[in-house]
Formats: sequence, C-alpha cells, structure tokens
Amino acid sequence: MSNVQAEKDGWEARARVGVVVPHADVGPESEFQAIAPDDVFIHGSRVHFGAMRPGGEMDPKIPHDPVRAFVEPPLIDDAVELLAASPLDVIALGFTSSAYVLGASGEKELFDRLARRTRGIPLTGTTAAAVTGFTALGARKVAIVNPPWFDDRLSGLGADYFTEQGFTVVHHGPCGLPSNQKLITPEALSDWIRTTVAGHRPDAVLVAGNGIRAVGVINALENELDFAVLTANQVLFWHALHLAGAGEAATRITGYGRLFDTAPGSGAS
Repeated sequence: MSNVQAEKDGWEARARVGVVVPHADVGPESEFQAIAPDDVFIHGSRVHFGAMRPGGEMDPKIPHDPVRAFVEPPLIDDAVELLAASPLDVIALGFTSSAYVLGASGEKELFDRLARRTRGIPLTGTTAAAVTGFTALGARKVAIVNPPWFDDRLSGLGADYFTEQGFTVVHHGPCGLPSNQKLITPEALSDWIRTTVAGHRPDAVLVAGNGIRAVGVINALENELDFAVLTANQVLFWHALHLAGAGEAATRITGYGRLFDTAPGSGAS
C-alpha cells in the first residue's frame, strides 16, 4: 500500500461555480476567485459582447443594442448549455446591464428560457442576486452606483428595475470615474461612494456592473459607513454559493462584507 502524500490538485471541491461573462472581460472570474475559499472553484464561459474590443476596451458610454443582444439566442443559450455539461453546482450570469434593459419581467423570461439548457443546475444573475441580498439584509432604501460606461438612461432603467422589486432607490447614477476598466482604483471608488452616496443615507449600496473593480473596497467602507455594501460580483457569488447548497462555504468568507454572514431569506420582509 502506497504511503505517498498527494498534494492538493483541485479535484475535491466543496462547490463548482460556472460563470458566463462577456468575451473580453476578466472581472467576474477575477473577483469570484479573490473571494472564493480554497475548496470553491470557478469555471468560466464567454459570450461575444459587441460593445467590447480586444483588451477589454469599450466606448466611454456603451450602446444599448449590444447590451440587449448579449442575452438574445443563440450565443448565451449555447454558453450556458456548454457549462451545464460540466459537473457544476450552479451557473451565474456575470452581466448586469442586460437585466436593466430587459426589466424584471424580461429577466424572468430569460431565466426561464436558459433553464431549459441547464440540466437542472440552478441559475442566477446579478440583479436577481442583488434583490435577494437586499432582502436578506433587510435593506429597503438602496443606492445604485453604476459604472462610468453606463449612460444616464441605462442607469435610470436600473433604478426602475429595483423600484419594480419594491425598493426605494435614494440615489443612482454612473460614478464619476474614468470610463476605462483599467483606470478604476479601489481608492477612487471608495472616495466616490463616501462623498456622493453616503449623504443619501441608504440601508445598502450596490456597486453594479460586473466589469468594475469593486470587491476590494467592501470591508473598509462597511467599517466606516453605516450601511451595507454590495457589489455585482460579490452578491452574485454569494447567491450562487447558496443556490449550490454551499452556504457553509459562504460563512467561511471574511473581508468581503456583512452579506456573507447572512443567508437568503433571513432578512425583514
């Protein structure tokens, strides 16, 4: 009988999370992996997004037609089906703006359509996860900080989405930072939230947009400000873990906000 001690090889996972992302975006996978415990693994699938160029470059304000096209068949359906062929526990859609354009009812139709490709694997998206997260935290007054590449109309559609879900949106808008993924820093985003959002006294803030660098600011802001801080990839990953039946893994996560101390369904109604 061999007494060889095997090194960790990645095969024994508490949960495997699939994530669908725009073809030139590394944000969701990067932030998921930063948050994830050692026994939770991330598996990505990419869908062409017409507003992105090689290297992650985008126009200063993204047009709405490619946002809508991202969730139209067949590309996203095929990406989900290919992910679902793997032994995953959950699939997450790492794209916020499409739900803004579709609205809550259109998002539900999208989930219903994609569910036919998932082989029963649970599916979630950023805005649906944020609704669950706000509710779990008992937050009713919310602020939405959108990426600088969202225009005012897209931001307004996002406010409409959360208003339809029963929340009071006390502030929304694209943040006043450079419209370039590579130029957004944790320090600049923190300053924006501190100076522009905190005065509206929300119960919680959502930094929307899965392509904006954000998870690194959560803990420091929550320690300083009197409200919960959610970000697109943080809340999406939190919700995905719970849908995967890996709530215990979520409770082991520290440094990324009070959300991970909370379970879906535990907040005020």
